[in-house]
Amino acid sequence: MSTARHHVIIGSGVAGNQAAETLRARDPDSRITMVTVSRLPFFNRYDLPRVFRGERDWRRFVIYPAEYYRRNRIALRRATQVVAVDSINQALTLQHKETIHFDTLLVASGARPYLPEELTEYRPLLLGFGAFHEAVRVADALPKKGHVIMLGGDTIGLDLARTLIELRHRVTLLADNHTFWPHEVSEDDRPRYIEALRNMGFDVVEAKERGCLASISQGAPGLPARRLVFKDGSELHGDLVMPFFGNVPILDFMIGSGVDIERGLLVRPNLRTTNENIYAAGDNCQIWTDSVRHYCFYHGWKNVRAMGELAARNITGADEAWAPIHDESLRLTADGKILSPFWEYQ
Repeated sequence: MSTARHHVIIGSGVAGNQAAETLRARDPDSRITMVTVSRLPFFNRYDLPRVFRGERDWRRFVIYPAEYYRRNRIALRRATQVVAVDSINQALTLQHKETIHFDTLLVASGARPYLPEELTEYRPLLLGFGAFHEAVRVADALPKKGHVIMLGGDTIGLDLARTLIELRHRVTLLADNHTFWPHEVSEDDRPRYIEALRNMGFDVVEAKERGCLASISQGAPGLPARRLVFKDGSELHGDLVMPFFGNVPILDFMIGSGVDIERGLLVRPNLRTTNENIYAAGDNCQIWTDSVRHYCFYHGWKNVRAMGELAARNITGADEAWAPIHDESLRLTADGKILSPFWEYQ
């Protein structure tokens, strides 16, 4: 009977893949299983705007091909959904009723786009941008020199908008308190950053100046495909409406697991949860931070990758505390434009 430890990772993003690589290096005889709902192997979501430049071959977005996982003896279970985790019996249940037992579990499930409750009835009229097929759908739907109305404006949305503007599309940003998420911009600094967006070619409409959004509907014949009406009676018309309100952790399967959850999984500085066999890494966990005496999220891809490595090191015997490796603050360049560290993927 094999005595090799079985390390299971939920999620196949930056944190999960870095953890798998580190686990294989530090525990070469172990079993490693990675479970993900994604149909594609690990791909660079920061490259998705390339779809608008004509790149439609999904294989060009993949970072680790199937051969990488075979060579490193990582069992990659794609298009597979975890529905429950049993921390006492160290097992997770998949949607098709299969059970996987683990010695250690790393939850690196990431996050999904957040949509405010008041907009859910309009979901059929909105287009997302979190996956390759969604990016292709947006690119196909947007006419030449088309007009995109962007709601919220988190960093992923703003990054996409930069590409659209460069390709001579029009972008109108309906700015609210989600704009620049996950960066925190003070009320005193906000006017400078909004002006920087205008300098970058954005049409910016402050939501508070028009009142709440009253409705989203299909445009009338001969007009753009989408019509937005505000409480003050004003309207916006565009070809597409895209929501970018930040993310919320994907943790439905952890409810009832016996592991403490607040907005994300609560972890100690060594990334261990309240169960000694379960760790978490990425933007689905809140890390206890002594300097501020509360649990904090870290979102930047460089920090997320470092979390994956640290979790794997601690799973395999280390006991190191998390320390951010990259400043996640928003910056203004000398020429009055915005630079986010989230756009510096290399």
